[in-house]
Amino acid sequence: MKEEYDFSNAERGKFYRSNAKLNLPVYLDEDVRAYLANKARSKNVEVNDIVNDLLRKDIEVMQGVK
Repeated sequence: MKEEYDFSNAERGKFYRSNAKLNLPVYLDEDVRAYLANKARSKNVEVNDIVNDLLRKDIEVMQGVK
């Protein structure tokens, strides 16, 4: 690594995109992942669809408890 870097010709925000989406990785335990993958395969859908459905139902339950 250099002691000093020259940023005199740098352009601020060159790669910034206000409409960019940030998809955070979610790490599932192996047994949970395998179960969801099997369910997704049997329903012919993606795992993320099943996970989103489960999370939406959990959110509804949590909001109902309030």
